[in-house]
Amino acid sequence: MVSMGLDGLRGLRRPAVAAAFWLAFSGAAFAAPFEFAPAPQIDLNRIYRVDRATGEVGACQFQLKDGGVGITICFPAGEGAGPQAPSDYLLAPSRHEREGGIFRVNVRTGEMSICYVFDDKVVCTPQAK
Repeated sequence: MVSMGLDGLRGLRRPAVAAAFWLAFSGAAFAAPFEFAPAPQIDLNRIYRVDRATGEVGACQFQLKDGGVGITICFPAGEGAGPQAPSDYLLAPSRHEREGGIFRVNVRTGEMSICYVFDDKVVCTPQAK
């Protein structure tokens, strides 16, 4: 067995502390605060976004512009689509090819709601199990 003196341990302490800090903070850097998913409707170019911690839902889509490149139209959170109880939320598109909405799923509680664009805002039904 190799014995290390106190001086040898002091030399190891700095790299170990640096590695611990890197591991602690690199997880936060790789954690995605948002999830994105397309609407299932096959002729709709809309993408939904959910804040994974708060459940707030928004959406954006492309729109042609006369004589231009086009613009991105975004729909903010409206009724029921704002922040919910803190948890872990995901988006789940249905497989219905004519469905313009998307499911917001709370993976901790199993509750779901359907979210869709209505009057230039994203709205969501009340969460249910």
